[in-house]
This record gives sequence, C-alpha cells and structure tokens, in this order.
Amino acid sequence: MGNLKTAETGLSGALGKLFALSESYPDLKANQTMMSLMEELTSTENKISFARQAYNDSVMAYNINREKFPNVLFASSFGFMPAALLELEGAEERKKPDVKF
Repeated sequence: MGNLKTAETGLSGALGKLFALSESYPDLKANQTMMSLMEELTSTENKISFARQAYNDSVMAYNINREKFPNVLFASSFGFMPAALLELEGAEERKKPDVKF
C-alpha cells in the first residue's frame, strides 16, 4: 500500500508541474494534443480518487462485519486483522492540480 501512496503522490506532483509548464507556454497550452493530454490526466486523477473511495468503503464494510457476532469469533480465531484505510498524510498530497485553459 505504501507504493500506491508513493505513486499517487508522484502523479499529483508531476501533474502540477505539467500544468505550470503549460501556463508558461501559451502555444503549448493551445495545442490540441496538449489539451487532450491534460483532459486525460484530469480524468485519470478523478478515477484514482473514485477508486480510493471505493477501496475505503470496502475496508469500512469489512472492518464493521469483522466486529459483528459471530464473525468476531471466527476473525480472531483465524487471524483476520482489521484492514487499514488508504489515506494521504499531508494536505499537500491531497491538493488536486488546477486545470485552466
């Protein structure tokens, strides 16, 4: 799970740099290929966010069901441990890059 956090943080940082670069070069910003790339990257960022939310919803459901009787007896007997939510630590990691055209 640590690799996933690292990859997501790297993607967010790269997106921020790419969007800043496009602001510096208006011709690049107006290029159709660049516009398509930015749209696709924004879509990917949204998909990652939705996937993280779906994962966290599943973890919550698992943890709640694990604590219910009689599941708690089986969970402790067979070593089913609580699952951890996928969260980003810093506010900087949570910040989404702005897309401006």
